[in-house]
Amino acid sequence: MVDVRRVKLPGVGVLHTFVSGDGGKVGVITHRSGQSDLIAFADADETDGDSQKVSLRLDEDEAHTLAELLGGTRITEALSGIDEIPGLSIDWFHVDYEDHIAGQILGNMASRGLPGVTVVAVVRSDAANPAPAEDFKVFPGDTLVVAGSPEKVAKAFQFYRTGEVKAKTPTTAIPVQDSPPGE
Repeated sequence: MVDVRRVKLPGVGVLHTFVSGDGGKVGVITHRSGQSDLIAFADADETDGDSQKVSLRLDEDEAHTLAELLGGTRITEALSGIDEIPGLSIDWFHVDYEDHIAGQILGNMASRGLPGVTVVAVVRSDAANPAPAEDFKVFPGDTLVVAGSPEKVAKAFQFYRTGEVKAKTPTTAIPVQDSPPGE
């Protein structure tokens, strides 16, 4: 287990640091503004002045991306086993202003002709709302975590975008005649 040191920086934010296995020191300053500074020292004992220091300023989206790249691998590895279950798809639908579901309640997908599709969670800002009720109101910027068969998840996404669930097309086509019968 890595020992992380946490220090409050009054008026700035919070500094988290740890010493890596090869003796380097890594730190992240999380500013109250949402920005972060990633700091790395080649030597944990930077008091001698000869240690090389690297500092990189990240905005909130960049910090989240870096966190996902560094820590997301554990989550991805855990979810990869789920992705290998035949007939199961778990996908994310990001709600935009123009989407039909924006400003609407989730409702029940079975009553809309899509049994077997479940909204597992709604992610809003930095909070997850697991197993949301049917009367949960969806807003632009939300992300819906949806589970079901790949075909049904695709149909649910179509509904979230347009408000319509497309029916299956017939497998046999009716021949079209170019001229009226008897000619």
